[in-house]
Amino acid sequence: MLLTPGKSETLLDRALVTAFLQHVPDIIYFKDRDSRFIAVSESTARKHGLSAADMIGKSDFDFFPEQSARRCSDDEQRIIKTGQPMLGKLEKETWPDGRETWSLSCKMPLRDGHGAIIGTFGLGKNVTETKRLDSALEKVRRELLDASRMAGMAEVATSVLHNVGNVLNSLNVSASVLGAGLRASKTDSLVKIGELLREHAANLGDFLDHDPKGRLVPAFIESLARHFIEDRARFLQEIESLRKNVEHVREIVSMQQSYAAVAGIVEPLAAASLMEDALRINFSTHARHDIRVARDFAAVPPIFAERGKVLQILVNLIRNGKYACAEGRNPDKVLTLRVLPGPPGRVLLVVQDNGVGIPTENLTRIFQHGFTTRATGHGFGVHSSANAAREMKGCLTVHSDGDGTGATFTLDLPAAVPGVMPQEKVTSGNQSVSRGDAH
Repeated sequence: MLLTPGKSETLLDRALVTAFLQHVPDIIYFKDRDSRFIAVSESTARKHGLSAADMIGKSDFDFFPEQSARRCSDDEQRIIKTGQPMLGKLEKETWPDGRETWSLSCKMPLRDGHGAIIGTFGLGKNVTETKRLDSALEKVRRELLDASRMAGMAEVATSVLHNVGNVLNSLNVSASVLGAGLRASKTDSLVKIGELLREHAANLGDFLDHDPKGRLVPAFIESLARHFIEDRARFLQEIESLRKNVEHVREIVSMQQSYAAVAGIVEPLAAASLMEDALRINFSTHARHDIRVARDFAAVPPIFAERGKVLQILVNLIRNGKYACAEGRNPDKVLTLRVLPGPPGRVLLVVQDNGVGIPTENLTRIFQHGFTTRATGHGFGVHSSANAAREMKGCLTVHSDGDGTGATFTLDLPAAVPGVMPQEKVTSGNQSVSRGDAH
């Protein structure tokens, strides 16, 4: 069994405890007063690439660098000296090959039948993946801010950060679930069963066979093992949710960086791809705010425009459409994105919502700087979008039949026609006209 000589008649040599150590997925170990292992779970041994028997008599100094091993040893000696347990400590483990892992650990004094402290025992849960995801999230958050500043698109940055904020909320929920699960872990029950077995160490066999409490121990330990296994499955599910959310943020950052790299360059662009990028910035992959997104992308030539400016316009229009749907009374909230052929040499990018609509008297004011109907609006999003459209020889128009009828914004941009320079489009209210070069 997993014991040093001289311990063969203690509770640890019983098949009951052996089965427990073999099947519990978490890290469990027992050490003597010199911090040498006297028993370990199979999961602990696998972590070190050894059999359980090979770890007996060794200490952390045999597996970890001096600094890491010394820190663990100091904790254990403090427990032996004071009798006070160490609960819920996040420990960093540095391995000889340079790997770093993280464990959430609980360590307690190990006592003999007379109450004397003869060593320590501990439990650990590997939280390396959770820690890695936390670090990755912080890294991509910093990259996101840098990319937004490089692109110089305040509207895009606002939407991106709002999207990331939603993902952060999801991450916070997952972290709370993990924390609650760890706090509700039946570690205390394991401690109690250990104390019960220790009390009857001298006559353990008779206790397990004849004592009413003793006969309940096997079933209780089996139930405890199932609980730990279920906890592990639930934690893995939450970690996968964390991973997906972090991956979504990574995609947003990567896209931002690609746009920043070509800022100021006018080039042929696929309109449908720009629509999808703007949609991805405005909505997280896991939530659409009860808004259905419809797409109608026709086969059109590429547009000839500046990537960052088009994205800025579309992000703003989609965000406004999302708010309009959310604030409207229509139970079936739909945001429709269209890419359509326009007049010769033009492509239309349309964002349509079935939300609150725009009163007729506001249709001529909506592009004015500072005009907004939202309490939290600042009034320069649509205005700056119209300016950006004009800078690309395009125009931005709006149509609405009034309150409660939704609104349609149309971005008219030049198509990429070889050898032909696009004409500028100017607007007046809802109307648009072409204007060539002045003579």
